[in-house]
Amino acid sequence: MAYAQTNIGRLYQGGLKSRIQQLRTSIRRRAERRAVYLRTYNELNTLSDRDLADFGFHRSEIAGISRKAAEKA
Repeated sequence: MAYAQTNIGRLYQGGLKSRIQQLRTSIRRRAERRAVYLRTYNELNTLSDRDLADFGFHRSEIAGISRKAAEKA
């Protein structure tokens, strides 16, 4: 009986460590994507309407373009 309990405890601990590591990885990836989004958004937002038109964008598209850039990161 004691042997079964220690094995179950070890399985639970390994699973918990794995889940914590996955959570850390997920948080880091989200932070990286958010940084790409903000950097892209801020860079495009500093451009004039004419500069944006030269690229074929309208100011209302900046958020969507930034979101797509973050998804690719």
